[in-house]
Amino acid sequence: MSGGGRERPRVKLGVLISGEGTNLQAMIDAIECGQLKADIRVVISNRATARGLERARRHGIPAKVISHRGKPREEFDGELVTTLRGLGVDLVACAGFMRLLSPVMVRAFPNRIMNIHPALCPAFPGVDAQKAATDYGVRFTGCTVFFVNEGVDDGPIIIQAVVPVNPEDDAAVIADRIHMQEHRIYPEAIRLYQEGRLAVRGRKVLIRDAAAPAGQVLINPPLE
Repeated sequence: MSGGGRERPRVKLGVLISGEGTNLQAMIDAIECGQLKADIRVVISNRATARGLERARRHGIPAKVISHRGKPREEFDGELVTTLRGLGVDLVACAGFMRLLSPVMVRAFPNRIMNIHPALCPAFPGVDAQKAATDYGVRFTGCTVFFVNEGVDDGPIIIQAVVPVNPEDDAAVIADRIHMQEHRIYPEAIRLYQEGRLAVRGRKVLIRDAAAPAGQVLINPPLE
């Protein structure tokens, strides 16, 4: 953080998962190497079989299952809110959490819920974004970290990464390429939040002291 002054406290994270938890692992790695000043207070999964729960436990992080089955969305989200608030969570990070959050959750943590989507929002919202991109024939796709609102993958954008798409690539190849960038930009977005450098102004997220883009133009296929 530039500008000197007193160091800001570590951000208290609550991480929501449904599966492997690879972005959770990227956060844990960033914390353990000192890149990210954060404490993960809890990892919550709506699925007891989520492998990300074991990732959390291996690192001594409390892991909890809150099932969504047989509950209205608002009731399930109310349980999330109660748990997260009870642990003093500042910022919620959705990391492969396969549930659409209701207004109950979004309004409890306004501009304090992040999510990552495997596309360059606002393109290809919802599930199977990598397949949608390859089927459409785009030359570039990528991933986006954004603040969650009451829509689907359309909240204010914090950071994006771009990856190329080649004609022979299938959705699995693109997914692997995108995952590598997800693991870079998600901890970075949380770091910017922890440093107090993010401000939401309508649809835009302003980042204080952000470096200007290098100005490189990406063209695929390259000009001959």
